[in-house]
Amino acid sequence: MKMLRVPLLMIGLLLCSQGFAATAQQNKMTTCNADATAKSLKGDERKAFMSTCLKAAPAANDAKALTPQQQKMKTCNADAATKALTGDARKTFMSDCLKKK
Repeated sequence: MKMLRVPLLMIGLLLCSQGFAATAQQNKMTTCNADATAKSLKGDERKAFMSTCLKAAPAANDAKALTPQQQKMKTCNADAATKALTGDARKTFMSDCLKKK
């Protein structure tokens, strides 16, 4: 029974730690709240500001940019589609394309 406690404890800790990570919505709420506080908004003005801020689409710099590998994959995939490659020919082309620097 004692042998079972340690693995169960470790699994429990791993599951709990995932719950503490802030979600995108929580980050947005924190940012909007800080902006409202900086503007010294109170009452209905604050409620209206928070509503508008939370509904707003994320700014362009908040959007995830593609990593270099993702960009390379996107380019190679577009090239393969332009050449109408399928099957083994496409696999070979993608492999060669992705290996290039």
